[in-house]
Amino acid sequence: MDAIGIDIAKRKFDLAWLSGGKLKTKVFDNTDKGHAELLAWLKKHNLTTENCHLAMEATSQYYEPVALALFDAGYMVSVVNPLQIKAFGESLMRRQKTDRADAELIARFCEVNKPEPWHAPPPKVRELQRLLARLEAVQGMHVQEQNRRHEAQGFALESIGRVIETLELEIAYLEGQIRDHIDRNPDLREQDELLQSIPGVGPVVSSYAIAWLRGERFDDVRQAVAFVGLSPRHNQSGSSIQGKSRISRLGHGRLRKILYWPAMSAMRYNAAAAALTQRLTAAGKNKKVAIIAVMRKLVHWMVGVIKSGKPFDVNLALARI
Repeated sequence: MDAIGIDIAKRKFDLAWLSGGKLKTKVFDNTDKGHAELLAWLKKHNLTTENCHLAMEATSQYYEPVALALFDAGYMVSVVNPLQIKAFGESLMRRQKTDRADAELIARFCEVNKPEPWHAPPPKVRELQRLLARLEAVQGMHVQEQNRRHEAQGFALESIGRVIETLELEIAYLEGQIRDHIDRNPDLREQDELLQSIPGVGPVVSSYAIAWLRGERFDDVRQAVAFVGLSPRHNQSGSSIQGKSRISRLGHGRLRKILYWPAMSAMRYNAAAAALTQRLTAAGKNKKVAIIAVMRKLVHWMVGVIKSGKPFDVNLALARI
């Protein structure tokens, strides 16, 4: 099968097609129109669902519409952990860093490693993802208007007030739609109950976990941690680094961001998270390291309850700290 690598950005994506030792490249807009043009381009070049394998990185949320378009058209598409692509590039001693070069690297990774096919979420989960994305967009507009209010006067201030009021109503409406959507689907409601059995996990984190941390998506919890972007990244070269360890930050930035305050809550109200925090503090680790460790543990616990179908067991969690 021919290997095709796709490097995805917010507004466009680069494609690299390997066939018989030859390389062809193409750029498309990351829009519905661009996705349709991609499918037409594949058909034009006789690249069918039987003779090609497409791969892309699981970076941010921009890959999802492209992957869905390909999946719905019947193509074999793989969504690969960026750390795997990076390691593969280092093994080839690749130094070039452009969108086109990245697409070619992904294609070569696909050709050599033949990654597992990606399976799209069911329609009810897609709808939840769309609702969450829309809620985030409206919340972003609300923050912008709140910031503008500090400098506005007169009629401009009145206008901002009206817009803020409208946005707050829409935020409340979307939040209600998200909860109703979960409640209307028994399996989503069951997952929600399991997730909220974890002290520190509330309705917001639960809805994100249902949308993006589906149990069938990951073979083991390390893949889920990497997907969120909480895998440790070690820097041990150079005298100025001094062996510091940081998180990779590759992965689902939105999910990683909303875990921060729940982790803070878990450190107070979740006995297992508190024990982990105490152990790290006793070892001389600072508060930031402890928070990230608890965020990582929350991912472990969330994937665990979804996969097992059993509520959170604090005694079992404590035994593994």
